Amino acid sequence: MDAKKIRKSFSYFAAWLGINICSLIVQIIPPRYLYIFAQKMAALAYVFASKHRKIALESLRIAFGKEKSPQELDRIARDCFTYLAKSAVELMFFFDKPFLLKDKVEIYGRENLDQALAAGCGVILVSAHFGNFPLLLGRLAVEGYHAGGIMKPMHDTKMEEIFLKKREKFGVRTIYSQPRQECVNQTITVLRNNELVFIPIDQNFGTGGVFVNFFGNQAATATGPVILAQRTKAALVPCFIIRQSDDRHKIFFEPRLELEEGSSPKETILVNIQRLTDIIETYIRKYPAEWGWIHRRWKSKPREK
Repeated sequence: MDAKKIRKSFSYFAAWLGINICSLIVQIIPPRYLYIFAQKMAALAYVFASKHRKIALESLRIAFGKEKSPQELDRIARDCFTYLAKSAVELMFFFDKPFLLKDKVEIYGRENLDQALAAGCGVILVSAHFGNFPLLLGRLAVEGYHAGGIMKPMHDTKMEEIFLKKREKFGVRTIYSQPRQECVNQTITVLRNNELVFIPIDQNFGTGGVFVNFFGNQAATATGPVILAQRTKAALVPCFIIRQSDDRHKIFFEPRLELEEGSSPKETILVNIQRLTDIIETYIRKYPAEWGWIHRRWKSKPREK
């Protein structure tokens, strides 16, 4: 085994051990100390996770560099780390106590979701890696909705198995993004059963999607929600979960987005993915610390014509 594989294996083991230790700590400490624990972990991560800190600050400069000072960007990055840590702690706590979510997470705009479901063709919940979105799915499951999410499997299979079992306990279906055709087939089946599928479209999609404007820069974006909506007549409902000052959460369901027709099939996809991306950007601008800035969203570049 070469040095690179040894480092990777050690990294996976350390992550697995860390998750299990943190999960144990979360289960034994009084709930009122959960967020203090999360804040301490976030502060350490901001110091020692230099790679992710660098990515977060680079991403923030791309998005807000002309609007906010370096001090403001640093504050958002620190808050982002804190929110991520709080989300992780919450998931470890609530995975085994989903019945408590009714008191923790409020739902707004539920009528928009129910009206979309009433059409009988399923609902595509379009969102982002924004807020504690797994809690959003867990809250819906508690309410009796059949909800699932398209997720990229983790490289570490042991870690993936841990989170898969926890999502199952939450009552949330997992649809893996790979293999692609199997993902598409499963998603279509779920939608035709008039169920919910959560699809985040805020991460770099390489050469497989379309380039749309995101914070004034071209970003490669997945087209799945629009293509699936065209194919199944499923409703497109943007939704977001937002942390409150007391660490409760509010879920917001936007009205159904009706597809606009473009001058060609490609134009139709581009126009509607841009509209969905604009909604996501609006929420991020309003609640910047809620988004996962530790991702190179603008990594892929459009090909020069």
